[in-house]
Amino acid sequence: MLAPALRDRYDLSLTQIGVVLAAEWIGLTFALLPWGFAVDRFGERWTLAGGLAVCAGCLAAAAFAPTFGWLVLLLGLAGVAGGSVQSGSGRAVMRWFAADERGFALGVRQTAVPVGGAVAALALPLLGSTKAGFLFLAGFVLAGAIVGALVLRSGVGEHVHVDDVETSLRDRRLWLVCGASGLYLIAQIATMSFLVLFLVDDRGWSAGSAAAVLAAGQVVAAAMRIGVGRWSDSIRSRVRPLRIVGAAVTVSLALVAAAAGAAGWILVPILVATTGLSMAWNGLSFTIAAEIGGRRSGAAIGFQQTVLSAVGVGAPIAFAATVSWTSWRVAFALAALFPLAGWFALRPLRER
Repeated sequence: MLAPALRDRYDLSLTQIGVVLAAEWIGLTFALLPWGFAVDRFGERWTLAGGLAVCAGCLAAAAFAPTFGWLVLLLGLAGVAGGSVQSGSGRAVMRWFAADERGFALGVRQTAVPVGGAVAALALPLLGSTKAGFLFLAGFVLAGAIVGALVLRSGVGEHVHVDDVETSLRDRRLWLVCGASGLYLIAQIATMSFLVLFLVDDRGWSAGSAAAVLAAGQVVAAAMRIGVGRWSDSIRSRVRPLRIVGAAVTVSLALVAAAAGAAGWILVPILVATTGLSMAWNGLSFTIAAEIGGRRSGAAIGFQQTVLSAVGVGAPIAFAATVSWTSWRVAFALAALFPLAGWFALRPLRER
């Protein structure tokens, strides 16, 4: 949502905007696995709260970043610190819920991203500046740190045995799920990160109107994350719903490419549905990784999220460069191929 205003403030190209969008992912890539070890060793409560508090400070500093370089650095540091929430909250849910409840529970947990996205999409255009926008986000993250410190009750920290962790990280199933999830993520970034820029730059929409479309897509995504999680519990399978969602994302993103120049009444429902679908898979992937990790779920979740973050570093930059070199239509069409590849990658797991 801040991308158009940041472009104007720092006089950025579309590729540089891709770098800004990738900055958080760069920080997360370096931090998520260590945070997973920390959560397994020290528990969820203070690792989550401490990391989010530092993240809030970095976002507040980003509001006053004097140059493009400082902005990227501070957002990267925010990603490093904020990575604590991934393993911390995921491990807590794994401890609190039985196996036949985890799909639903982690689906609810994963609604944090689309709910936060919807709030940002509705609120940030009203604030009038990137400075106010970053301070607004910092306030929400700080509130999350305080709530985490007050309400989380950590399990007893355990000594992390390197052999146990290595066994989990060598598990072929974990690698397959992480690889497929990374391919799915490319479609999510194409929609969630670039929808506003697409509607503003290519279709001439106002930032507020584009934000409304993004917010609607986030609402759909939140509902779908809960729905597919509950579905996976009821059929006692995580992989089958995950593959079906991947196939649906491929079809819907291909429709976005085909309808890129269509009238708004045709394009908008497709964009809303595609945004929701492109984010529906994350809870399932998260649950599978955590269940594979077992009592070392913090490390397994950290590894899964590290893989996603590594993809998240390159995907925004590559997508932005593709748009610059070709067109929005071509970029969306190419992005549709990646969840299809993820669908194939999960085939060895389909019977388990």
